[in-house]
Amino acid sequence: MSSTSITSNTIQDVLKTLGVDENNHGCSTGLNNFGSGATLNSVSPVDGQLIGQTTTGTAEDYQKIVEVAKTAFTEWRMTPAPQRGEIVRQYGNKLRKYKHELGMLVSYEMGKSLQEGLGEVQEMIDICDFAVGLSRQLHGLTMHSERFKHRMYEQYHPLGIVGIISAFNFPVAVWSWNSALAWVCGDVCIWKPSEKTPLCSIACQNIFAEVAKENSLPEGLSCIINGDYKVGEMMTSDTHVPLISATGSIRMGKIVAQTVAARLGKSLLELGGNNAMIITPDADLKIAIPGIVFGAVGTAGQRCTSTRRLIIHESVYAKVKDTLVGAYQQVKIGNPLDENNHMGPLIDTDAVNSYHKALERVKEEGGNIIVAGGTLEGLGSACYVKPAIAEVENSFDIVQNETFAPILYIMKYSTLDEAMKLQNGVVQGLSSSIMTTNMREMEAFLSHEGSDCGIANVNIGTSGAEIGGAFGGEKETGGGRESGSDAWKVYMRRQTNTINFSDSLPLAQGIKFDF
Repeated sequence: MSSTSITSNTIQDVLKTLGVDENNHGCSTGLNNFGSGATLNSVSPVDGQLIGQTTTGTAEDYQKIVEVAKTAFTEWRMTPAPQRGEIVRQYGNKLRKYKHELGMLVSYEMGKSLQEGLGEVQEMIDICDFAVGLSRQLHGLTMHSERFKHRMYEQYHPLGIVGIISAFNFPVAVWSWNSALAWVCGDVCIWKPSEKTPLCSIACQNIFAEVAKENSLPEGLSCIINGDYKVGEMMTSDTHVPLISATGSIRMGKIVAQTVAARLGKSLLELGGNNAMIITPDADLKIAIPGIVFGAVGTAGQRCTSTRRLIIHESVYAKVKDTLVGAYQQVKIGNPLDENNHMGPLIDTDAVNSYHKALERVKEEGGNIIVAGGTLEGLGSACYVKPAIAEVENSFDIVQNETFAPILYIMKYSTLDEAMKLQNGVVQGLSSSIMTTNMREMEAFLSHEGSDCGIANVNIGTSGAEIGGAFGGEKETGGGRESGSDAWKVYMRRQTNTINFSDSLPLAQGIKFDF
């Protein structure tokens, strides 16, 4: 199906295929759908049209979901991990079957390009593949005991219910990063998706329901509850949910962290990014320029890993600036379902207002806008804007704060030490990048005195990450890690075991009893 031939009828066919219709229920325990709260409208930023409606969850709905999930956990945790992995494998295959339709829904409901929508579903497939292999590698350690005929080892047990709070910019992938790992670890999941992309969550749940029915799985392995921040408050304060994985703003993350910590629960936080790329005199600009443009413009600047700040050596500053200005004139903006376009809309008019306020603040603080932004008219929605570039100082208040929009801040540096101080001179610590062919600069950037971010790249941009590596950031980005490497450990509880196979009981500190 050609992307340029997509019509409203095509979207309706997509919704039908994914089981998303006029009778959507925003709460689901996998096999039963319900929701007795208010109606939630999903409006596409692509054309301003109502896609569909769903119901939100009430406190009573939430309690019902928790009880079903608790019951499911008692059975699921006893299922051998490789068998749990088999279920995730089947889910991955279902995603392959529905990849095009789900990718189109992601693109239409969120506003990212169709290529990115399809790529997001591919990330779901990839994490399922990763989790399947992981299901046979949930290993601990064995240790030598100091005591005669004793053995010590460590093992990992399932936590229980994992609460997942996701953001609109990756409406399906981030949930799958958490759920696929949680499932193979023996946990069950309750998902509160963004209220801006509720239909994507229903589609994912419908796909999982097929697997659940085909395998006679217990109800409650995968649950969703749509709604606003009040649903998040129920989850974060609930002692029955030992782990909360939350993706969103720093402001939101601090509230989640405090609430979960107050009950001594565990939180996995993926919060804001203010990502910088350093351009050195030895940078290969054939690589650097595409990386800059994609990082700043991709997903209309609405990735947590989007390139926000560009730190350019003074010797190549004029050349890079002029090249970027020319490259930005070639960015095609329009319907993201048309693969000829590079950039779609912002998520809603609130995001557009934030974009305009940020540009005004740049001027107020003394910055120089060299690629003017502005709203684009005549594209069927009020959410389309033009990407902007501004010359700034890193100390500007607006530069210190993340704006979820396609605004790129550029600044000069003279020494690499200065560049790295600028790179690290923000409260966020998610992603970073350096463009250089100088080995010493590469190694310095990756050393203890280099980037303080959770992700540090050389000769690739700040945005995008492979699922094989742990994803997350430091400082006010939250410190959480999702996806690959050993991120699975956060979804389990760790236990140290000691076995005495002798015929005596040596006591600690040499204590002895006379009986």
